[in-house]
Amino acid sequence: MARSTRSNDWGFPRWRGYGSGRDAAPVRLCDRAGCEERGDCPAPKSPNNPDRWYFCEKHAAEYNQGWNYFEGLDKEEAERREAEERGEAAGFRQASWAEWGGSGDGTRSRDELRALEVLGLDPDADFEAVKKAWRTRAKEVHPDVRPGDKAAAEQFQKLQVSYEVLRAAEERREWKG
Repeated sequence: MARSTRSNDWGFPRWRGYGSGRDAAPVRLCDRAGCEERGDCPAPKSPNNPDRWYFCEKHAAEYNQGWNYFEGLDKEEAERREAEERGEAAGFRQASWAEWGGSGDGTRSRDELRALEVLGLDPDADFEAVKKAWRTRAKEVHPDVRPGDKAAAEQFQKLQVSYEVLRAAEERREWKG
């Protein structure tokens, strides 16, 4: 019996794929031990090192949660790097809807986090908690309650500024939302 020389390329539609082969595409797995998810989120192995770990979204968020990129830098260098990071990574703020980051996931600015710290609140506190904390702490150090106390007046000013920063941010969120 004669061997068939007919190929699968004749006619329409083509009977084989348009690619060069049917080989499986290589997939990088998450570098976390025991994880079988796709590892497509790079994370630095150490500061100022080009080597990267590749994690799935869940493990990348866990790894980055406690990472301090500015540790060991003086204030000016940290501010310069932060400005560079904000400029380069501004588009990633839009990905906050994915919710794979915890508090500090980019939904609050550094100023808002400082203001929450002054009020003694967690980074994920809602605005009602902000109002309550502000009223409570402001009553304790108000200049009418403590006349002539410069430290109390200074603390009251810090509370006022913190509240204004958080109020403005809340208004921006409501306006966008």
